[in-house]
Amino acid sequence: MHVAIIGMGEVGRCYAKALHAIGITLSLCEAHPSLAASELASQWGLPLNSKPDIWLKNVQWVISCVTGTQALNVVEQVTPFLSVGAGLADLTTANPATKRKAATTAKTHGISYVDVAIMGAISLNWEKTPLLAAGTKSDEFKALLESVGGRVQVIDGANPGDAISLKILRSIFTKGMEALAVELLMSAEKQGVREELYRQLKDIDETPLRNFIDMLVRTHVIHAKRRAHEVHDAKQELDAQQLPSLVLPGVEQRFNATAAMLEKNGIGVETPNVEQALSWLLANTTAAQ
Repeated sequence: MHVAIIGMGEVGRCYAKALHAIGITLSLCEAHPSLAASELASQWGLPLNSKPDIWLKNVQWVISCVTGTQALNVVEQVTPFLSVGAGLADLTTANPATKRKAATTAKTHGISYVDVAIMGAISLNWEKTPLLAAGTKSDEFKALLESVGGRVQVIDGANPGDAISLKILRSIFTKGMEALAVELLMSAEKQGVREELYRQLKDIDETPLRNFIDMLVRTHVIHAKRRAHEVHDAKQELDAQQLPSLVLPGVEQRFNATAAMLEKNGIGVETPNVEQALSWLLANTTAAQ
């Protein structure tokens, strides 16, 4: 097996070390090498190529570890030199549209493109950091990484762009929850009721996450107007505590926007399911733009 690592930053060096340790033949590439990258290549007696070239001809896998802004450039520069049937795993943070375009570019050269999203901190778990993969040859990439102790989840039937989309969606949820948790617990701590708050949230804690978030969306399209008032009152309470919220103004805007759409075009279903609620939200949000 011959693998090329494009981009010798922290991510690239991590997987280069893991693959080198099990005897995989490596080729390395970095346009602007750091001291760490140069020392690693020197230690292994390998050239540190400055750009893609004919040296890629016999490579079976390329692992792209550059920045997201360079992701498409790498695919465009690498694919002309690869043999038909080679695989290209894109571990960058490029957005879904860029990764889909990169996949199309790779396909025109007979290269199998795999969209890979890094789902944790490389600096904490190194090659064992969870990865999410989408695209043809994802199973082969999974096997390659698992040979060095990697953890790769393949999304069955998914297309390039889906893995990074799911990473972004997860971030929307976790970062939104993080910001809300900060404000929630600061207020609870200041009032001396934090332990009791945990007990009052026990019913939520015992509800499966999918059921809970589906319930929020289903009932949102019925009760948005009333809940907007509750959000406004909660925001005023935090102001009174001298803990002005940065999160709740956006929450209030979301509820008010839904309430305004309901005034113009009611959902027409007394107890909508989540599919009906999302369909109505998407249709009316698009129409309002």
